Amino acid sequence: MSTLSSVLDVTQYGVIGDGKTNNTKAIAGVIEKLKELGGGTLYFPPGEYVTGSIMLGDFMTLYLEGGAVILGSENPDDYPMLTNKEIEGYNRGGHAGLVCAVKAKRVTVTGRGIIDGRGYYWWDDPENQHRPRAFQPILCNNVRLEGITIRNSAMWTVHPICCLNVVIDGISVRNPADSPNTDGINPESCRNVRISNCSITVGDDCVTLKSGTEDDDLQKQHACENITITNCTMNDGHGGVVIGSEMSGGVRNVTISNCVFNGTDRGIRIKTRRKRGGFVKDVRIDNIIMYDVFSPLTINGYYQCGGTDPNDEELFSLKARPVEDNTPVFKNIYISNVTAREVKCAAGYIYGLPEMPVKGLHIDNFVCTMTKGEHNVASEPIMAWHVDPVSHYGFYCANMKDVCFNNIHITAEQSPSIIIEQSDSVKISGMTSPGDNTAVRIRKSTDILLSNSLISPTAETFLEVDEESKKSLAINGVAVTDKERQTVMTIID
Repeated sequence: MSTLSSVLDVTQYGVIGDGKTNNTKAIAGVIEKLKELGGGTLYFPPGEYVTGSIMLGDFMTLYLEGGAVILGSENPDDYPMLTNKEIEGYNRGGHAGLVCAVKAKRVTVTGRGIIDGRGYYWWDDPENQHRPRAFQPILCNNVRLEGITIRNSAMWTVHPICCLNVVIDGISVRNPADSPNTDGINPESCRNVRISNCSITVGDDCVTLKSGTEDDDLQKQHACENITITNCTMNDGHGGVVIGSEMSGGVRNVTISNCVFNGTDRGIRIKTRRKRGGFVKDVRIDNIIMYDVFSPLTINGYYQCGGTDPNDEELFSLKARPVEDNTPVFKNIYISNVTAREVKCAAGYIYGLPEMPVKGLHIDNFVCTMTKGEHNVASEPIMAWHVDPVSHYGFYCANMKDVCFNNIHITAEQSPSIIIEQSDSVKISGMTSPGDNTAVRIRKSTDILLSNSLISPTAETFLEVDEESKKSLAINGVAVTDKERQTVMTIID
């Protein structure tokens, strides 16, 4: 066996970088030579290389020199189908990725070149969920993706499945804003993942953590866990960093820090529905800047995708259902130091299930200001059948338990800054809400504590509360600026 540092220039083995020649078979031949050598580097010098799936093996590096461009073939036959026949439990199936690896170890894709999926050959059929990903390692160990640009992916761009030890560093993802399902980076059921220093502009969610649906026998066996996301910029798309809705295997031990979201529909977006099962727990989010988003934070237990009937009581009933093994769980989510400017829709939307509230949510040092003028267009803060479009809304929160809001500054024109309904054990401290609106509204809730807050000089009351919630309400240190005109509390129906 020769050394693992073997470097094979693909152009020396019949691969032609003219932007026309289909090199699928020729590249596969070079990979076979690397296998004989025990691994090595598949080197692409400057040129444009048309190809279908490039299937990497153990100890292989794909190196794209600056000026080298991989162009995805327009022929679906150049992307073999991967199903549960090839990979046990992989029920979803689909075409193999443009760059792919299955059950391989120490796989690297690096350089300064470009992978162009040429997804425009596929986007006319958005219902086709079998479209090839741009980079798709499956059941691999020690995967590294760094330095390159990936553009025009046919489907999800970077999609590791059930991999261990994944590093994604310094890549750029560029997909058109209207391209369907072109998520940026989607680790699914992976463990020990580091995503850093990336720039992502896409037509769907920028970064999404997943762990399979209830029907994915392979993915739901593995939690997506031990994930760090840091120093990234996210642009356009439906969400900045997203968890779910595929979370049947669970998502835990996640940190998200030092990121900027520009023009994403939602910022932090966590979503699921009944019967999906799994959990999202032990998540830390810190130092986030958002601009021009619909809503900075959403947690949605009523995600409508995958449930076509809004009258399906088992999935979407607003009344409590029996807690079962497939009831999803959200708990222990900590969010701090968030600044969101030019927000269009709502400061946040937290909607747990009545039988399984969002538990242990802590939001600290959160600043949100809304758009003005012609940008005031109502939109859906979350994708749920019974939620109407809103504009200039504050935080709407329902079905929560053991939740803390601390040092919150929200400018909401169409609602109170924080609305609490059907929740238990909520603490709000350090609340400031400029403008004429009430700061807090509480209904059908118990054990609420309000403290160390200030009524806006132009508002008439700080709190609106119903009689039921008032019984276990505590208020400590809410300052009134005009005692003759203002009241701390007003009773509502």
